[in-house]
Amino acid sequence: MDERFCLLTVHAHPDDEASKGPATVAKYKAAGARTVLVTCTGGEEGEILNPAMDLPEVRADLAAVRARELAEAAKVIGYDEVVLLGYRDSGMPGSEANANPACFASADLDEAIGRLVAVMRRVRPQVVIGYGEDHSGYPHPDHIRAHEVALAAFGAAGDPSRYPEAGEPFEPLKLYYTVWSRKRILESHAKFLELGLESPYDESWFERAERRASEEEKVTTSIDLTGFEDVRRHALLAHGTQIDPTSKFWFGLPEEEARKIYPYDDYILAESRVETTLPEDDLFAGIELT
Repeated sequence: MDERFCLLTVHAHPDDEASKGPATVAKYKAAGARTVLVTCTGGEEGEILNPAMDLPEVRADLAAVRARELAEAAKVIGYDEVVLLGYRDSGMPGSEANANPACFASADLDEAIGRLVAVMRRVRPQVVIGYGEDHSGYPHPDHIRAHEVALAAFGAAGDPSRYPEAGEPFEPLKLYYTVWSRKRILESHAKFLELGLESPYDESWFERAERRASEEEKVTTSIDLTGFEDVRRHALLAHGTQIDPTSKFWFGLPEEEARKIYPYDDYILAESRVETTLPEDDLFAGIELT
């Protein structure tokens, strides 16, 4: 790809970039595109899910630890640049953290949009990836706010009357939403059973999968991850506080079997300023550089 092609992803917390589309980013980086990650919060409220990392010194400095983990995961994935939008983790609704005026969910929305607009105008991405509108599976305030900010910034970045202090206007061309992969969950469960292994997926997972089935009908774009199947695993392992390396959910299948489980990342094309034919197998379909 021409190095002027740029892909920008917007995530809520450190580790989200490792679980949502990391192999897609790695594939475009390998093809020559510039890749930029925006992480909206520091993840200060994340639970330490790896017992080996549940140490007093880690808890005392969790924000710094998670920043180091983010840097390592971004290196694994192949991001050229990581931008910290600068907000505090909001925690879950009703928590003490959620009432903190410095948290992302409480931040002035216009200011947050302006911060992301400034990033877009500086790095000039043709393609932006954010979160969709349906947060029923995981209604975290930061994920909801990350969706709002990415959508609004996509619309404002090319408008010279909006945020004139944020740099020369630049209009991104395509906005995608990541899709929670129901197919990957169902195929993984079936493989656990086929191999005689205990599946980590209980009835609640299948109920969630059924609730999200309609999202699959909206998928417009599937990226073949052949050759990049291991990126997600290694990026997740970089997040030592958040990811337990013994987790059956993430790592319960043998690596050679896990590579075969639905080797695609799916997306919904939310907005496009170029003509493209659906379904797509390329996020940059329809985009020509002049």
